[in-house]
Amino acid sequence: MPEQQTSQVILITGASSGFGNLAAQALARAGHIVYAGMRATADRNAPRVAELAQLADAEKIDLRAVEMDVQDQASVDTAIAAILAQEGRIDVVVHNAGHMVLGPSEAFTTEQLAQLYDVNVLSTQRVNRAVLPTLRAQGHGYLVWVGSSSTRGGHPPFLAPYFAAKAAMDALAESYAAELIKYGIDTTIVVPGAYPSGTNHFAHAGTPDDRRRDAEYGEAYGALRDGMEKALSDIFPKGRTVDEVADQIVRIVNLPAGHRPFRVHIDPSNDGSEVVSMVNDRIRAEFYRRIGIQELLPLNAVH
Repeated sequence: MPEQQTSQVILITGASSGFGNLAAQALARAGHIVYAGMRATADRNAPRVAELAQLADAEKIDLRAVEMDVQDQASVDTAIAAILAQEGRIDVVVHNAGHMVLGPSEAFTTEQLAQLYDVNVLSTQRVNRAVLPTLRAQGHGYLVWVGSSSTRGGHPPFLAPYFAAKAAMDALAESYAAELIKYGIDTTIVVPGAYPSGTNHFAHAGTPDDRRRDAEYGEAYGALRDGMEKALSDIFPKGRTVDEVADQIVRIVNLPAGHRPFRVHIDPSNDGSEVVSMVNDRIRAEFYRRIGIQELLPLNAVH
């Protein structure tokens, strides 16, 4: 299938580090106009802003940071308006912003779960509400949702609040895909597995606020929990790197509109998510056909 040749205007959320930062660089190198959304561009993330500017200048690519706090609707609205004022359109939105936590589920307060849900799920709704009127009016657009194999794979314990939020985002993406297809807006859910290095997921993971309950789990689960990150690293194949996630995002963005895959897995450890997702997507597609709404299925609804 031929690649889409024209340069596209792309917004990536949570692009100060990890998958988002790598994808921003890779997409700009592929010839696209890329806005790397991140918060605190004037202070905490000022070094990241400078790095992107230096890279853009050195490699003559169109890559720039844009102030965007995905937990603040006004900040999101301002960022979208600024991009539209500069470019006149937005072609692709990559929903990448997210945060991980690590610890026994009981030890997290309800406020912490709400905060995590806000970052991983409600952030996408803020961005969608700001950008979709433009994409619908254009009659074209592309939403790329960066999910996690944890939503359906053999996920380990002590990451439940993060996994639950990612599962919610996945469900939201599935419904949005059907609700936007008649406007010419494509959807792909990118599903990375657990990469033990190359991102800040584990290094920057949040911990429970209820330290007493967290400690209560130490005797029964302490050694097992402490060794989980190493266990994930031990099953990770040698030679695979986090850059391949960014490469896959470039590949699907470059595909012709209407011919992008609905779901793409990049899971070197093979936790089983792809198999479960394949069954899930087939069941959903069959149900759509049974109730007569198959026209809401993308061309590649089943991978």
